[in-house]
Amino acid sequence: MGGSESKGASPPEFNSPWRPMSWEKGVLEQKLRDFNLNKSKFQFVRILVVGEVGAGKSSFINSVNNAFQGRITSGALVDGIGGTSFTKIYKTHYIEGKDGSPLPFVFNDIMGLEDKESGAHEQDVIKALRGFLQEGYKFNPASPLSPNDPGYRSNPSVEDQTFCLVNIIAADKVSLMHDGVFEKLKKIRQEATNLNIPQVIVMTRPDLACPLVKCNIRKIYTSKKIKEKMQECSNRLGIPMNHIFPVKNYHEEIDTNNDMDVLILKAVDQIVNIAADAMKEISHGQHE
Repeated sequence: MGGSESKGASPPEFNSPWRPMSWEKGVLEQKLRDFNLNKSKFQFVRILVVGEVGAGKSSFINSVNNAFQGRITSGALVDGIGGTSFTKIYKTHYIEGKDGSPLPFVFNDIMGLEDKESGAHEQDVIKALRGFLQEGYKFNPASPLSPNDPGYRSNPSVEDQTFCLVNIIAADKVSLMHDGVFEKLKKIRQEATNLNIPQVIVMTRPDLACPLVKCNIRKIYTSKKIKEKMQECSNRLGIPMNHIFPVKNYHEEIDTNNDMDVLILKAVDQIVNIAADAMKEISHGQHE
């Protein structure tokens, strides 16, 4: 009986990738290094990274930097154990270009989200979207920032505002996430929508969700399990599939890897262009 059941089981992967991918890092990296804000007066486009504790939020920011620097970096501190949020302050992370000057997109890291009263308060994240958090603001789960607090920026510039909200969700944990965390993410997403800020999902830990991908990361878009997990992320958060990007963050590696870098840079390419389009729209709207 067991043999007949296994014989009828569908194969774990598609015959061909359902999302085409080029695995050439050089072209993708150069495209991002050449990215500019098209004669805009703004120096940077700001990207806010949010997610549940342990999903790989800070690791994603480090992984982006690793892909550009060609080595393992540690700009965003990460916790090797997990459990509670390791990020306590609002911090901007810059990506260094070849000439030493920063590339024109920046990532902001925040305290991780947790169920109930723990983790970052969603009102603080919403204030970050609008640019009200000053650099170095220390998160307090019990008391969100108010206009009278020293970490409050009363007159944020366009550059202080977020132009893409990146939700980090772990592929192997999406089915186990607390409803309370998803409710926080949905509130933040709704406010981002009200502000015309686009949103994406970066789905981390695909290797822990699918044995095929653990053995060969290039199978990420032939794996039925990974597509299923992406669809689950889409269904739970309401973000379309073409705004969901699976990546494997750097964690235990001591050298960079071409295929990991390609997935990371492809996600960044999409995010940066989405953010730049939003910045153009919002800044035009503010000057009409």
